[in-house]
Amino acid sequence: MDFINELILAGGDLLWTWAVLPILALLGVYFTIRSGVVQFRLIPEMFRTLTNKTPLNEAGEPQSVSAFQAFTISAASRVGVGNIAGVGTAIAIGGPGAVFWMWAMAFIGGASSFVESTLGQLYKVRDKDSFRGGPAYYMQYGLKSRWMGILFAVILVICFPFAFSSLQANTISATVSASFDGDVSWIPWVVGIVLAVLTALVIFGGVHRIASITQAVVPLMALMYLLMGIVIVGMNIDQLPVVFGQIFTQAFGFNEVLGATVGTIIMTGVKRGMFSNEAGLGSAPNAGASAAVTHPVKQGLVQTLGVYFDTFLVCSITAFIVLVSTPDLAGAERGIALTQAAVVGALGPWSNILLSIIIFLLAFSSIIGNYYYGESNIEFINPNKTVLRVYRFAVVAVVLLGSIASADLIWNTADGIMGLMALVNLVAIGLLSGVAFKLLKDYTDQRKLGKDPVFTRSRLPELQGVHCWENELSVTGPVAVVDEAKARG
Repeated sequence: MDFINELILAGGDLLWTWAVLPILALLGVYFTIRSGVVQFRLIPEMFRTLTNKTPLNEAGEPQSVSAFQAFTISAASRVGVGNIAGVGTAIAIGGPGAVFWMWAMAFIGGASSFVESTLGQLYKVRDKDSFRGGPAYYMQYGLKSRWMGILFAVILVICFPFAFSSLQANTISATVSASFDGDVSWIPWVVGIVLAVLTALVIFGGVHRIASITQAVVPLMALMYLLMGIVIVGMNIDQLPVVFGQIFTQAFGFNEVLGATVGTIIMTGVKRGMFSNEAGLGSAPNAGASAAVTHPVKQGLVQTLGVYFDTFLVCSITAFIVLVSTPDLAGAERGIALTQAAVVGALGPWSNILLSIIIFLLAFSSIIGNYYYGESNIEFINPNKTVLRVYRFAVVAVVLLGSIASADLIWNTADGIMGLMALVNLVAIGLLSGVAFKLLKDYTDQRKLGKDPVFTRSRLPELQGVHCWENELSVTGPVAVVDEAKARG
């Protein structure tokens, strides 16, 4: 088992060092420049579009989930153990400097997130009372490459509902086990069974149940964790200037800790950052495509805000908790143990129970979000209902097995698969980015006229493979486009 783990780790490091990291950075910088720094310039628009009302169908009912619900589905996947265990691992391996690179890649990745989620909205398809879409769909309909879409869909299914959900379940199991003394060998099995049952109850209920669960759980769990972090940082406020100094100076290899080189610091920060905020990974567009909005750019902006929410808020709180509470990182444990020790050291043993509850909510909502990503891609590969039912049972089984598996093996496997998935998606959004920038221009042109932007296919008739957007959508129902002049508003 150790040999397999080392082999997977070595292969993943090669992939990230020579392919994923260079392409991720170069494309992120290109998207930032080409879009006029959209991830910063349109921050006010991100908040405005987050609260937009959902367009209605002919019956006066919401066409699909709202922009906010799509945001919470993607946030449910983003905000998970990556924010707690992942940040702890990054700091244990790369020191405080890894946090800087998480921040840097979140900002640059914001542009990649905008592009991929805008494309996901444009090339979405109808699915009964909702929409579905994502990278597999814009690869098939935008690039005319179904084989590429299937390749991406297969990798995503292995990566999110299987590898990542195993990791979430494993972290819950480890956290609960650490809360008990004595023989804890039975705890992973109990945790696994409970998680499997809860997961089954939600995922067999469809996208609207998933949306309602995440809409309720995500804001609650994030608020609980942020408040706990603020209390801990407040108790150690005198350490905060020192922490910021460490983050910025050690990011470039000055006074490295733990023997980490500059390359290790950067690589660790980027990998853990992408695992957490998923910018450019190709996962968030699956949730973004499910929303009913009047313009594709709106979901691009909302999902970019999701990257910031994940990294600059939740991940940063974890980093501050660890760094103000653990000034000496020599010999620090990786993963959830480091964060857990920092919390308990600051607040006392009782806080272990609170942290366990928060981690349970974080990880469980991530499992639900991961499942939805997989469902959208399973339906892309084969819409047969029997296949979907088999997939649902497989997800439940993986959650159970993940609770008792080796954490190191799961982390390294997830890293390697995530790298492959990111690589395929980055190639696709690089080739299709021109389409996203045309949509951005259309959106900003309408905003300059004081309008709430509305998109129809006739506004950009040169685009091929677009299955929706034939009508103008409004909060009072669809309005038929009668001529080009009206379409152009």
